[in-house]
Amino acid sequence: MAEGFFYGLLIAGDEYAIYALLTNPGALPLGAEASWLGQWIWAAGLGLILVFLPLLFPDGHPPSPRWLPVGWLGGLSIGLTVVSSTILLWPERGPALVTDDESPSHVLQVLVDFIAVPMLFVAGLGAVISLFVRFRRARGDERQQIKWFASAAALTLIWIIVFGQSALRGLPGAIVALSFLLVLPSIPIATGIAILRYRLYDIDVLINRTLVYGSLTLMLTLIYFGGVATTRAIFGALTGQEQQPQLAVVVSTLALAALFMPLRRRIQSFIDRRFYRRKYDARKTLEAFSAKLRDETDLDRLGEDLVGVVKETMQPSQISLWLHPDGTQKDKKNRAAIRESGREEE
Repeated sequence: MAEGFFYGLLIAGDEYAIYALLTNPGALPLGAEASWLGQWIWAAGLGLILVFLPLLFPDGHPPSPRWLPVGWLGGLSIGLTVVSSTILLWPERGPALVTDDESPSHVLQVLVDFIAVPMLFVAGLGAVISLFVRFRRARGDERQQIKWFASAAALTLIWIIVFGQSALRGLPGAIVALSFLLVLPSIPIATGIAILRYRLYDIDVLINRTLVYGSLTLMLTLIYFGGVATTRAIFGALTGQEQQPQLAVVVSTLALAALFMPLRRRIQSFIDRRFYRRKYDARKTLEAFSAKLRDETDLDRLGEDLVGVVKETMQPSQISLWLHPDGTQKDKKNRAAIRESGREEE
């Protein structure tokens, strides 16, 4: 909430200063002060989201006391930027700060660009590493919370890498803006779901489906445009016409429809084997045991198979099988008890 508040002040202050100092000079008061505000308040917002959000998520404490220096380093970098900027830029407040004219303060540039900002990014890297450490130790709801947060953060990072570079290559601004509006709320929404924890949805399913259908969409797109381009080149070479016949588009569309389900199954199988190996192996093991259970009549061999399946799927530290010795009474059935100690199933 504080990060959103600081960036709200940053954007509002910049727009206020532009109107009060450039668009309609003298129409509004405190325009110079608003231009000065935007020069240092960004550090607080960036530091909170880059360092303290991953360091303290989700319980408000670092994973262990040894991660406290990361927080101190981040706080020191924020403080150095804020204090130096507020003091050194106060005499320069006004239109020069709004028009992005180069600041004459060489001392401020050295303090911020060569000391404070590198410290902030080092602290941010340490905070991200602490989140991975926390994830490896987490169980239950906390593990799900971190998955929600990490998925949204990864989506935002991908947007910055892909669309940030595409914008420089002339991608329409409307597409960039629309995608940004869809990605921007992802971290707050994911964080809200993780904090509230009420009916916490299975994030593994969303991640799995995203990987499958994202890869499927990319492959089908490449196949379609590759097929269309190849057909156009062949048709143009044979006939000398540049216009592509509608038959090529129809054939390419039908080919995509035929490839959709087989390709989706192959991608799903690959994703399960590569990223969800334990669940994939456990499911295959249980399916094989269910098939054997229908045909097996040897009780001793079936007991060995049962113990093997439990070891492979649940991986307990100890396991034993007990069969009821009285098998003559019809109203009693063979009962098996598996005692597990030292480890619980996730």
